Amino acid sequence: MADERTYPCLPCQALDDSIAFYESLGFRRTYRQIRPNPYAVVVREDLQIHLFGMDGFDPASSYGTAIVSVPDPDALYEAFAAGLRERYGKLPIAGIPRIGRPKKRYGTVRGFSVVDPGGNWLRISKLRDVEDDPKAPKARNLDQVVEAAARLGDSHDDEPRALATLIAGLARYTTATPRQKTNAYLYRAELEVRLGKPEDARASLAAASAQPLDADERAELEKDFAYIAEILGS
Repeated sequence: MADERTYPCLPCQALDDSIAFYESLGFRRTYRQIRPNPYAVVVREDLQIHLFGMDGFDPASSYGTAIVSVPDPDALYEAFAAGLRERYGKLPIAGIPRIGRPKKRYGTVRGFSVVDPGGNWLRISKLRDVEDDPKAPKARNLDQVVEAAARLGDSHDDEPRALATLIAGLARYTTATPRQKTNAYLYRAELEVRLGKPEDARASLAAASAQPLDADERAELEKDFAYIAEILGS
């Protein structure tokens, strides 16, 4: 049948906190009830999320997930990030809630994730994008290492393994191009901030800044450098 819809229904510890979080992302509340059970609906254009409260719920143990496909995940990230900066005074990148930047992840599509106050993941990717062909041959290089680290750190929520993967990759691919090394050091810096290692992150940012990029490459990476500076508070 045409015009069918499926809506995620996600648990939360405090209904109003979750509503406020989604409002900062540009959603609007269209429904809320407290009895007989806490329940709410938030809507942003064609995106609709249902929320329900649970007594004794622990967001850190949530398995709630919603897959969200959108025409332009990068534009949506910028809109979400602006709202979160306004709400929290900074970009929340670690703990609960948090948001990650759009990245290509090994074996899958480009996208980003948001973790809401209930510990639920919104996994956002480009509409009609396709995953990598697992049978296609791939050249091993530092870009591939960064994609593998991004899958560990941003999809599997395993930042320590992601960081270890990057460190090993940088040590192995010493002849990688300056652009490849810059990307790796920038993501390494991001992971180090998320893991509470600001001094290590500053060292990684310095290593990225020291790469001999040409003017076009540096201009393309300007936002990436600005992002690391922002989350470092510098």
